[in-house]
Formats: sequence, structure tokens, C-alpha cells
Amino acid sequence: MTKMQNFLKGLIKENPVLVLVLGTCPTLAITSSVLNALGMGVAATAVLICSNMAVSALRNVIPDKVRIPCYIVLIAGFVTMVEMVMHAFTPALYESLGLFLSLIVVNCIILGRAEMYAAKNKVLDSAIDALGMGLGFTLALFIMSSIREILGNGSFMGIEIPLLSDNPIGILTLAPGGFFVFGCLIAIVNKISGGKTSKKLGCSGCPSAAICGKKNEEACDKKEEEN
Repeated sequence: MTKMQNFLKGLIKENPVLVLVLGTCPTLAITSSVLNALGMGVAATAVLICSNMAVSALRNVIPDKVRIPCYIVLIAGFVTMVEMVMHAFTPALYESLGLFLSLIVVNCIILGRAEMYAAKNKVLDSAIDALGMGLGFTLALFIMSSIREILGNGSFMGIEIPLLSDNPIGILTLAPGGFFVFGCLIAIVNKISGGKTSKKLGCSGCPSAAICGKKNEEACDKKEEEN
């Protein structure tokens, strides 16, 4: 896989939100506002790039038995730095994102890429992978938040849109509306890909495959059937 393919795969083909269905908690929670969505996307991308590079650089140093706790400590450190920067320079956005900013530590996209990719590849390749996945995550948040804010609030990035602001579809800013838009976007991406994406990826394409017992169980069952 070339560096360009490595970068582009996270945008659509292996989009962490719309294809792999990871990070759904912040996706549903903060996409009622475009500004919040972009802030979360940029913050998560920064943490993803830094953590991927750190894990890749230390992959031969970290003991295998304690790799997950070590990854979490590294990720938590970068999240803390991002929080401090946002608190200093964008206090309004920091307050708006609130707890969800801290929850980047347990975002399965971050930990999944560290375990699935960064721990097995060089620093530059890991950084490119993280950038692609981060932009894919941000793109998904932006599209979803744009739909919800424009139709649900009648505004875009806080600026009212004539006509739409008079008759907003308020339910789109609530949880049911979030699930509805999320499902529609997943269906559209699946339709564009011809329904082949999920079948092609399988367990081996999931960022959390290495820390999931399902893949190992399936491998054992297949081996027993062959014997």
C-alpha cells in the first residue's frame, strides 16, 4: 500500500465512523453544532497523530503484556495537552465540548489504530494513517453536524439561514434525530460502496481486531473444521 492509499483509506473506504462504526458516542453527542463537531474532530486528530507516532516509536520498547495500559497512558498524556491548549486559546469551545473532550482517552478509534497499525509500522506510516483516519472522523462529524444544525436549528456555524430558521426540524437536534441522520449516512456510504466494504474488511479490517477475542475464536473454529 502506497502512502497516498494509506492516507485516503480513512476518508471513505475505511472511514472510522461511517464504515467501521467506531467513536459513535462523540459522533451522536456533539454533532448538533458544526463548531463543536469541528473542534472535536481537530482535537481527536491531533491526539491520534501524536499517539500513533509515540506508539510506533516505542513499539520495540513497550512489553507486550502491558502494551494496552501503556497506550492508554500515552493517549491520556496527549489528551491532557490538547485540553490545556484548547482551554488557553479557545475557552468557549473547551467549555462547550466539556466531558467529551476528556473521553477522547477511551475513544476506540485512538486505541484501535495504536494497537492495529502503529504498533506494527514505522513512525511516518503511522502518522499518515492517523492523519487519514482523523480527517475521516472529522469529515463524518462535519457532514452529520451540518445536516443536523441546518435542518434542526436553521443555522450554520451559529449564523441563521433565512426561511430555514423560521421552521426548523427540532427533533434533528435531539438524540432520535442524531440516530436517524447517522443511520442514513451509513446507508448512503454502504450504497455507494455497493455493500462490499463491510464484507471485504471483516474482523481483520477492524482497528480493534487485535484486542478482540472474536477473531481468535473464529480462527480456532475454522481450524477445528479443517481438521
